[in-house]
Amino acid sequence: MRTHTRGAPPVFFISLLWPLLTPLLLVVVVEGAAAEADPGGGIPFMGGNYFGHPMLYFNRDEVEEMQNAATGTHRDLAARIREAAETMLESPAEYLPPWNPAQFSARWNELYGNNLALLSMFCLLYPHRVGALDLAKEYMERMAVQPSWLVKDSPWDEVPVAHSLVGFATAYDFLYEYLNKDQQERFIQVIGNVTREMYEKSMKRAWGFQYLHNHQPTNCVALLTGTLVYMAQGYLQEAYTWTTQVLTIMEKSLVLLHDVTDGSLYEGVAYGTYSTRSLFQYMFLVQRHFSINHFEHPWLLKHFAFMYRTVLPGFQRSVGIADSNYNWFYGPESQLVFLDRYVLRNGSGNWLAEQIIQHRVTEGPGKPSKGQRWCTLHTEFIWYDPSLSPKPPLDYGTSQLHYFEDWGVVTYGSALPVDINLTFLSFKSGKLGGRGIFDIIHMKKYKAWTKGWRNFNSGHEHPDQNTFTFAPNGFPFITEALYGPKYTWLNNAALFYSGHLNSCFQPWTGQLTESCDSKWSKYKTGLAADAQGRVEAAMERQGMVFIRGEGHSAYSPELKIRIFQRNLLLLHPQLLLVVDHIHLDPHGSTKAMSTFFHNMELPFQSTTIDGVHGAFVSHGRDKYKIFWMDDTGFSSEGVTNFFSYPTGYTFNGSNYVNVTMPLRYPKTRVAYILFGPGIDVQSFSMHGDKQRVNIYLVTNDNTYTVYLLTSEVTNKPIFALVLLNNQKIVFEKAALKDSSPEEVEEYANVLYDNLQHVKPVFQQVERHVLSKALNAASFRKIAARLLNSSDKKKTEEVIEKMFAKTQSKTQDGDMVNLGEKLSESLPDIFAQIEVTEEKKRQKTSGHIYEDSQEEGKASSQVSDRKGAFVNGRKYKEVHMVTTEWSRGMSDTVSLVRMFLLLNTAIFFLLLGVILTRFLKCRTLNRQRVLYTVLLVDCSVLVYLYSSCSHTQC
Repeated sequence: MRTHTRGAPPVFFISLLWPLLTPLLLVVVVEGAAAEADPGGGIPFMGGNYFGHPMLYFNRDEVEEMQNAATGTHRDLAARIREAAETMLESPAEYLPPWNPAQFSARWNELYGNNLALLSMFCLLYPHRVGALDLAKEYMERMAVQPSWLVKDSPWDEVPVAHSLVGFATAYDFLYEYLNKDQQERFIQVIGNVTREMYEKSMKRAWGFQYLHNHQPTNCVALLTGTLVYMAQGYLQEAYTWTTQVLTIMEKSLVLLHDVTDGSLYEGVAYGTYSTRSLFQYMFLVQRHFSINHFEHPWLLKHFAFMYRTVLPGFQRSVGIADSNYNWFYGPESQLVFLDRYVLRNGSGNWLAEQIIQHRVTEGPGKPSKGQRWCTLHTEFIWYDPSLSPKPPLDYGTSQLHYFEDWGVVTYGSALPVDINLTFLSFKSGKLGGRGIFDIIHMKKYKAWTKGWRNFNSGHEHPDQNTFTFAPNGFPFITEALYGPKYTWLNNAALFYSGHLNSCFQPWTGQLTESCDSKWSKYKTGLAADAQGRVEAAMERQGMVFIRGEGHSAYSPELKIRIFQRNLLLLHPQLLLVVDHIHLDPHGSTKAMSTFFHNMELPFQSTTIDGVHGAFVSHGRDKYKIFWMDDTGFSSEGVTNFFSYPTGYTFNGSNYVNVTMPLRYPKTRVAYILFGPGIDVQSFSMHGDKQRVNIYLVTNDNTYTVYLLTSEVTNKPIFALVLLNNQKIVFEKAALKDSSPEEVEEYANVLYDNLQHVKPVFQQVERHVLSKALNAASFRKIAARLLNSSDKKKTEEVIEKMFAKTQSKTQDGDMVNLGEKLSESLPDIFAQIEVTEEKKRQKTSGHIYEDSQEEGKASSQVSDRKGAFVNGRKYKEVHMVTTEWSRGMSDTVSLVRMFLLLNTAIFFLLLGVILTRFLKCRTLNRQRVLYTVLLVDCSVLVYLYSSCSHTQC
C-alpha cells in the first residue's frame, strides 16, 4: 500500500499542473513551426514597435548591414545605384525640381519623386559621398515649397502626385537622421498635407473604386507610404483613417484578383509593370506593418509566367499588347527579385532579371525613359536575395507554347537568345478586360462591391481580337503598333466594308471598342461593353504550332458575320501560315475585308511573284516576306504606307501593308504566308469546299500540304492535318479550359478579417508614443498629436489628466507599464474614428456607396475593441508580437521570457528528480522539502507566465 501512496502525489501534482503547462508547450511548438514555415515570406512583422527612422522597409539597425552588402553580395546592384546617383551629381540642374511652381507643374513630373527615392538610397548606402546629402536636402526643399504637386494640364489626375509622395516620404524615412529639426517638422507637414489630399481624393476619384487598374495601386501605395511615415511621427488619428481607407481599396482588389487565374494583367506587360511596381510594395508594407500576408495569393504564384512567357528572343522586348512601349515601363528587375525572394525561391526570378540587365538597350528603341529608369533600383536592392543563385527555368532553351486563359493570349518561343530558327509568335483573342473582369461584370459576381464597368477601366486596351505578332529568328517582323490611337487597323486586325454603319473610317467598320476621338478605348456601355474574342485551340505537335481564334463577337452584329475565324499554323520556325475564314449570314451588306500588318521600325515594300502579290521588309541583307491569296486563287495588290500618330503620343507612327479582299456569301477564306530569309517559297496555291480549305506549299527544302477544317460542324475530330513530305502531323480537336472561377467564399469577411489587423498596431504605436514622451518636454505636443481629431473641447482636459498621471507615476517610480496605462486612460480614439469617418465617407462619396449598402453597413460594424461581427461571424482579436528591434518595454518582456523559459526547465528538472530518484526515499521530510521547493518554483512559474501574458510577450 505504501508503494502506491508514495507515487500518487507526483501523479496528482502533474495532473493538477497540466492545464498550466499546456499553453507553455503550445507556445514552444507554435514558435518552432513558425520558424520552419514563415507565412510572411521572411518579412518581420513590426507589431507597432517603431523606434525612429528608417522604418518603412528596414530599421536603423539594418543600415550598416546594407552598407556592407553594397560592397559584397549586392555590389552589382549598388554599382547601378551609384552610377545613377553620380549622373545626378554631375548635372544637378538637369535633375533638381525647379523652385518655380509654374515650371514644376508645367509638364508631367513623375520623375521628381521617382529619382528622389533613388538618391536617398544612395545617400544611405554612401553617407560620406561629398555633396550627395546636400543635393538630396535641396531636392526635398524644392519639392516642399511647391503649393501643389499636380500637373497644371491634368488637375484631375493624382498619379504624378503619387509618384512625388512616394519619393518624398521614402526619402524622409531614409534620411530622417540627416535632417535638422526644422526640416523634420516642415517635411512631415508636407507629407501629411499631401497624404490628406490623396485620402480625400480616394473617395471621389475613379481610382478609389475602379479595381485592377494601374492608377489604383500607384495612388494607394503613395497614400499608404505617406500614412506610415506620418504614423511613425505620432499623428495616429488621421493615419488610422487613411490606413483603413487604403486597405479597404487594395484588399478588395486583391480579392477580385483571385478571379484572374493565369497570373496576367489585362492592361498588358508594360502597364502591368506599372501596377506591380506599386502592388509589390503594397504587399511588402502590409506584411511588415500589419501582418497581412499575400505571398500565397494564387495570382502571385503564377505571375512569373506573365513576365517570362512574354519576353521576345534577346531579352530586350516584350509583347506589346494594349498600350505599351517596346518592353517595360517600370523595372521589371525589382518585381522579378521580389517574386524570387518571396514566392518562387528557385533563382528563376534573379536569373531573368540578370538577363534583362545584361541585354538592356541603352540607345534607340526600347531604351528606358529618363523619368522611369531608376525608380525601382532601391526596392530591387532591398528585395534581392543573394542566396538564390540565378537559375533559368527547367524548360529554358527550347521553344514553349503557353496559353494565358484569362488574358486570351497565346505565346510561343519566349525568353530565348536571338538565333536562327528561334522564333517568337503571339496571338490575342479574349474577353474585354480579361475573362476574370468580364465575367465579374456579366455574371454579376461580387455584388456588394461591383456594379458593371463603373468599377473597372479598360481604356488602355486595344481593339485587337484575333491579332498576332511574328518574330522569325527573333527579328520583329509583324509587330504591334504600341501606344497609339485606338483604331482596329493599327492592331494587325481586320476591318469590314459595310456602308450603312457609323464608324471611324466609313465605309469600313472596325471592332466595337474602337475609339474615333479619344485616347481610350470604348468599353463602358452599349455593344462595346460585351465585346470579346475566344481562343479555340492552341497546341504544338512535332515542332509545329496550331492556334485558332474566333472574333466575330468583337464586331457589330449588323455586319452579319456568323464566324470570323483566324488560324495560325507555324509550319517551320521561319514559315507561318495564317488563314482567315469568314462565314456571313444571309441578307447582310458586308462586301469586303481589309487586313493590316504592321512593323514599327521598318517600311514595307511591295512585290509580286507569278501573279501573287506580297510585301517585304529588309533587315540588313535579309528580307522578311508576306504573300496572300484567297480560296479562288485571287490575290489583290496591297498598299504599303506609314501612318503618323497625332500629337500627344510617344511614338511617331507605324509602317503597314494593307490587303483588301472581296467577300462572297456564305464563306470566304484568305491565306497569308509569312517567312524569313531561310525559306524560299517556290509554289503556293489553295482551294476549298464547305468544310475545309486545302493549301499547297513548296519551299526550297520541304513540301507542305495543309488540310484545314474551318466549318463549325465537321465529321472529323481534328482542326487540321499537315502532310510534310512523307510525315503526317495531326492537330486533333481538344477543348481549352475556359471556365470562370467561383466567387471567393465570404469575400466580404476576407476583407474585414484583414482590416482587423490595423487597430492593434495603432494601439501599440499609441503606447510607444506615450512611453517615449514620458521624459520629454514636448509631452503636451505629442499628446495633442494623438488627440488632434477628437472632440476639441475635451482635448485639453484629457491632456492635463494624462500629464498629471505622468508626474505622479514618475515620482512613484512605476515606469514600466505607464505608456500602456496612459493609453487606457485615453478615449478609444480609433473606435471614434471608425464611426465618424464612415459617416463622412457616406456623405462625401455617396456615389460610391449607394451601389453597395451592405458595404457601408459592414464597415460601420468594425468598431469593437476586442472583436467585431460581420454577417454573423465573430472575429478573433489580432494578437501583437514584438520584434527583434523592440526597445523599452520589449526589453523587459524579453527578460521575463528568458526567466520563464529558465524556470520552466528547472521545474521539469525537479519533477524528473522526484519521479526517478526520490520516490523510493524512506525519509518523509526530504520528500516534503522537495515538494515545497517544487511548489515555490511553480508559484514563480505562474507569476512569470501571467506577467508575460500581460505584456503580450
